[in-house]
Amino acid sequence: MSWKDRFSISGKTALVTGASSGIGAEIVSVFTEAGAKVIGAGQSAERLDALADRTGCRTIVADLASVEGCRLLAREALAIHPCIDILVNSAGVALVGPALAFSAEDWDRTMAINLRAPFLLAQSLAPPMIAQGAGKIINISSQTGVIALADHAAYASSKGGLNALTKSLMTELAPHNIQVNAICPTVVMTEMGKKVWSPPEKSGPMIAATPLGRFGEPVEIADMALYLASPASDLVNGALMMIEGGYSSV
Repeated sequence: MSWKDRFSISGKTALVTGASSGIGAEIVSVFTEAGAKVIGAGQSAERLDALADRTGCRTIVADLASVEGCRLLAREALAIHPCIDILVNSAGVALVGPALAFSAEDWDRTMAINLRAPFLLAQSLAPPMIAQGAGKIINISSQTGVIALADHAAYASSKGGLNALTKSLMTELAPHNIQVNAICPTVVMTEMGKKVWSPPEKSGPMIAATPLGRFGEPVEIADMALYLASPASDLVNGALMMIEGGYSSV
């Protein structure tokens, strides 16, 4: 196999959640450019339509906050492609605030979208992967799932749980030649990231603590997802890929 083939996902089928914007939309763009048959799932029909116009992907409007919404998405995706070769769990919410004042409702929503949805989608989409003897599951996590950050109790807990889910699923699915990995980025300059982290008083201390001295761009996360989706990463399994400019190493 040539190096081009090792890094190719041409002809593969992929489901990417959180595709309405940000990292998810960028992953859809990169995957379609790489020749994959991509389904982008998200909440905004208008944004998904624009994404489809740009990339040629298929789209599904989905509500991942509910159990039935997750199961419906899986059914609709499998109706389009009987086997999804690559599942990218990119949908997420970042509800932050002091732990002692954080509402139970916001906690539950965070856990439902950031942790339960990836579990339910893997539960539904892994069986066809098992049947064909191969598959890739990529979870978009966060450095806050590894390193504590004030006012992020729910978000960090959900991402720490997602990291643990990644490793647990890996142990069960590895015998079927299915790789399960997570990407743990720093702050990424998506629309949401810019809104939350643009004030220098908020971003300054974290940037100062990052050896590379900057936050990430969506395409940098999408490029790692492309690697993890390709045959080049076939021996990478249960990994937490820290894409954070060295923040966790100092």
